[in-house]
Amino acid sequence: MKKHLIMLALVLAPLTISAQKFGHVNTQVIIPSMPEYTQAQTELQNLEKQYTDDLKRLEDEFTKKNEEYTSQQETLPQNIKERREKELQDLYTRMQQYSQESGQNLDHARQEQLQAINEKLLKAIKEVGTEGGYLYIFDLGSGIPFINETMSTDVTEQVKAKLGIK
Repeated sequence: MKKHLIMLALVLAPLTISAQKFGHVNTQVIIPSMPEYTQAQTELQNLEKQYTDDLKRLEDEFTKKNEEYTSQQETLPQNIKERREKELQDLYTRMQQYSQESGQNLDHARQEQLQAINEKLLKAIKEVGTEGGYLYIFDLGSGIPFINETMSTDVTEQVKAKLGIK
């Protein structure tokens, strides 16, 4: 009896493997066409411009104060020289900190935006996979070394439709 079950499993195994469906999707095509991506890009560009403008104002303030100090340096009493040098050093340090913090804030905002987009995309891929009865859906854009596209179904358009993208 046990031998018969093993033989039956061996005979049916190739049939179940061939009945499994595999799909592939190209997220590199989908993501740029998502409205959320376009909106995120615009928001990130605006944020980057705001940081750049703020940093430019700090740089201009530093340059102006440095030029003032340089032109008056010879005539200033020692205590005022020291105070202005300290002000310049503090302003320069603040400028460096702002540059670093704004870069980190921009990276964090970018990660948050992309995470939300990726979550929405993954949800759509899962829905297409479940509705279509796919065992796996591979991402062509993920750098997987090889996917035989003739032996799997391209579900990119289905995922785009699920996301409301033409």
